[in-house]
Amino acid sequence: MLDIFPKIEADASSKNYGKFIIGPLESGYGVTLGNALRRVLLSSLPGAAVTSIKVDGVHHEFTPIPNAKEDTTQLILNVKQLRMKMHGDEGPLRLSLEARGKGNVTAADIQAPAQIEIINPDLHLLTLDSDDAQFTMDLTVNKGKGYHPAESGSKLAIDEIPVDAIYTPVRKANFRVERARVQQMTNFDSLVMEIWTDGSITPREALTESARLLVKLLGMVAGFAGEETVEAVAESEIPSRIYETPIEELELSVRAYNCLKRASITKVGEILEKLKKGKEELLTIRNFGQKSLDELMERLEQKGYLEAIQPPPDSAPADSAGMDGE
Repeated sequence: MLDIFPKIEADASSKNYGKFIIGPLESGYGVTLGNALRRVLLSSLPGAAVTSIKVDGVHHEFTPIPNAKEDTTQLILNVKQLRMKMHGDEGPLRLSLEARGKGNVTAADIQAPAQIEIINPDLHLLTLDSDDAQFTMDLTVNKGKGYHPAESGSKLAIDEIPVDAIYTPVRKANFRVERARVQQMTNFDSLVMEIWTDGSITPREALTESARLLVKLLGMVAGFAGEETVEAVAESEIPSRIYETPIEELELSVRAYNCLKRASITKVGEILEKLKKGKEELLTIRNFGQKSLDELMERLEQKGYLEAIQPPPDSAPADSAGMDGE
């Protein structure tokens, strides 16, 4: 039997574009691997994005901006193109912008904390057309994955305008499969991956991280024994109407909500799955402490969601009495 040792080569690589060739692969594996990598590249890599803005004198997105050529809708479209890199998992973070007098306002005018690196400082935001113009804007930046429409965000303060958050740092990803030759055999695949990013991550880093995510997922599947699979299916019988409920329905505090979102927990069912393993599973989430856990348990009980995992975890009489007392 012929031994095959696939290699990966960078045919082109820059800050925003990369072309990688992976092969030789067994026939059919090029499409399998390419499709899996592409889907992860476009949906599962974390990034930073503006989730809301607050402009002095502007109460909603249809309010005109004093002494500016652009309206608020155009400003929001420009802000959505702002690309950043957030160092660390802290968030949300607040950025500010102040401009005075006539002239162009760009992303370079934004005052950002040390954790935020603005990738495209030349981005045009708006044009002030009066020497008396005074423009002040606050921007809220958070970390996440994929795309979150503005209406899916948490409750905002008065005059805070939500913004569609495009978190993914990968702008485009394509692949094609070519024929590869191994000795006298020509029925092998060569996978050609092309990746375009926003500059907050290099294409090489994006490809590597996507592969790690796939390895982690497949490793979990490979670790299943037959009995464990049956047991897992039996234990996961949470009604779909409860499982698919977005965590926004719990009306949690901003801190607790953001902790869950940063941990990629977006559905009530995902919380209940962790609770079945024990409350300590939730306490392992970064910055999610006992106070946040108590609040979460109270909301789940009020909504009746805990009934889906009866008997509840840690349901010793003393613990139950303690919760009733709260």
